[in-house]
Amino acid sequence: MRHGNNVRKFGRNKNQRHALMKGLMLSLIAREKIETSEAKAKELRPAIEKLITKANVGTLASRRLVISRLYNLTAEANKLIDTIAPKYKDRTGGYTRITKIGRRLGDASKMAIIEFI
Repeated sequence: MRHGNNVRKFGRNKNQRHALMKGLMLSLIAREKIETSEAKAKELRPAIEKLITKANVGTLASRRLVISRLYNLTAEANKLIDTIAPKYKDRTGGYTRITKIGRRLGDASKMAIIEFI
Protein backbone atom coordinates (compact mmCIF):
# COMPACT_ATOMS: atom_id res chain seq x y z
CA MET A 1 0.00 0.00 0.00
CA ARG A 2 1.18 3.52 -0.79
CA HIS A 3 -0.59 5.41 2.01
CA GLY A 4 1.10 8.76 2.50
CA ASN A 5 3.64 8.26 -0.27
CA ASN A 6 2.91 11.12 -2.61
CA VAL A 7 6.19 11.53 -4.49
CA ARG A 8 6.10 10.82 -8.21
CA LYS A 9 8.87 8.43 -9.21
CA PHE A 10 8.81 8.92 -13.01
CA GLY A 11 10.28 5.42 -13.50
CA ARG A 12 13.65 6.63 -12.18
CA ASN A 13 15.76 5.96 -9.14
CA LYS A 14 16.40 8.63 -6.50
CA ASN A 15 19.52 10.16 -8.05
CA GLN A 16 17.93 10.38 -11.48
CA ARG A 17 14.82 12.05 -10.01
CA HIS A 18 16.95 14.63 -8.24
CA ALA A 19 18.88 15.31 -11.44
CA LEU A 20 15.61 15.67 -13.34
CA MET A 21 14.26 18.19 -10.82
CA LYS A 22 17.59 20.03 -10.85
CA GLY A 23 17.43 20.41 -14.62
CA LEU A 24 13.80 21.50 -14.56
CA MET A 25 14.42 24.06 -11.81
CA LEU A 26 17.44 25.54 -13.57
CA SER A 27 15.60 25.68 -16.91
CA LEU A 28 12.60 27.38 -15.34
CA ILE A 29 14.81 29.97 -13.65
CA ALA A 30 16.81 30.62 -16.83
CA ARG A 31 13.86 30.79 -19.25
CA GLU A 32 11.03 31.69 -16.82
CA LYS A 33 8.69 29.44 -18.84
CA ILE A 34 9.11 25.79 -19.86
CA GLU A 35 7.03 23.13 -21.53
CA THR A 36 7.10 19.72 -19.88
CA SER A 37 4.81 16.87 -18.96
CA GLU A 38 1.96 17.65 -16.62
CA ALA A 39 3.23 15.32 -13.88
CA LYS A 40 6.71 16.86 -13.95
CA ALA A 41 5.24 20.36 -13.80
CA LYS A 42 3.11 19.42 -10.81
CA GLU A 43 6.14 17.97 -9.05
CA LEU A 44 8.29 21.00 -9.91
CA ARG A 45 5.85 23.60 -8.58
CA PRO A 46 6.32 23.03 -4.81
CA ALA A 47 10.10 22.84 -5.13
CA ILE A 48 10.46 26.12 -7.01
CA GLU A 49 7.90 27.93 -4.85
CA LYS A 50 9.75 26.97 -1.68
CA LEU A 51 12.94 28.37 -3.20
CA ILE A 52 11.24 31.67 -4.08
CA THR A 53 9.81 31.94 -0.57
CA LYS A 54 13.27 31.36 0.89
CA ALA A 55 14.81 33.86 -1.55
CA ASN A 56 12.33 36.52 -0.37
CA VAL A 57 13.71 36.40 3.18
CA GLY A 58 16.82 38.27 2.10
CA THR A 59 19.25 37.17 4.79
CA LEU A 60 22.71 35.82 4.11
CA ALA A 61 21.70 32.41 5.44
CA SER A 62 18.70 32.18 3.10
CA ARG A 63 20.86 33.31 0.17
CA ARG A 64 23.37 30.56 0.91
CA LEU A 65 20.58 28.00 1.26
CA VAL A 66 19.11 28.94 -2.14
CA ILE A 67 22.56 28.72 -3.74
CA SER A 68 23.12 25.28 -2.23
CA ARG A 69 19.68 24.06 -3.34
CA LEU A 70 20.58 25.18 -6.87
CA TYR A 71 23.74 23.07 -6.74
CA ASN A 72 26.15 26.02 -6.28
CA LEU A 73 25.26 27.52 -9.66
CA THR A 74 25.51 31.13 -8.57
CA ALA A 75 24.37 32.71 -11.83
CA GLU A 76 20.95 31.05 -11.64
CA ALA A 77 20.74 31.59 -7.89
CA ASN A 78 21.55 35.29 -8.27
CA LYS A 79 18.91 35.63 -10.98
CA LEU A 80 16.36 33.98 -8.70
CA ILE A 81 17.29 36.10 -5.68
CA ASP A 82 17.89 39.45 -7.40
CA THR A 83 15.33 39.55 -10.22
CA ILE A 84 12.62 36.90 -9.83
CA ALA A 85 11.99 36.83 -6.08
CA PRO A 86 11.58 40.62 -5.56
CA LYS A 87 8.59 40.58 -7.95
CA TYR A 88 6.75 38.41 -5.42
CA LYS A 89 7.74 40.26 -2.25
CA ASP A 90 4.12 41.03 -1.30
CA ARG A 91 2.67 37.65 -2.33
CA THR A 92 2.28 34.82 0.16
CA GLY A 93 2.50 32.06 -2.43
CA GLY A 94 1.30 31.02 -5.85
CA TYR A 95 4.30 32.21 -7.83
CA THR A 96 3.88 29.79 -10.73
CA ARG A 97 1.12 28.93 -13.15
CA ILE A 98 0.59 25.54 -14.81
CA THR A 99 -1.32 25.65 -18.10
CA LYS A 100 -2.40 22.36 -19.64
CA ILE A 101 -1.82 22.24 -23.40
CA GLY A 102 -3.04 18.84 -24.51
CA ARG A 103 -1.20 15.67 -25.38
CA ARG A 104 2.21 15.10 -26.92
CA LEU A 105 2.20 13.73 -30.45
CA GLY A 106 4.58 10.80 -29.94
CA ASP A 107 3.50 9.06 -26.75
CA ALA A 108 0.29 10.99 -26.00
CA SER A 109 1.46 12.09 -22.55
CA LYS A 110 -0.30 15.07 -21.03
CA MET A 111 1.76 18.24 -21.54
CA ALA A 112 1.76 21.51 -19.63
CA ILE A 113 3.51 24.87 -19.54
CA ILE A 114 4.84 26.03 -16.19
CA GLU A 115 5.74 29.70 -15.87
CA PHE A 116 6.20 32.44 -13.33
CA ILE A 117 3.16 34.67 -12.90
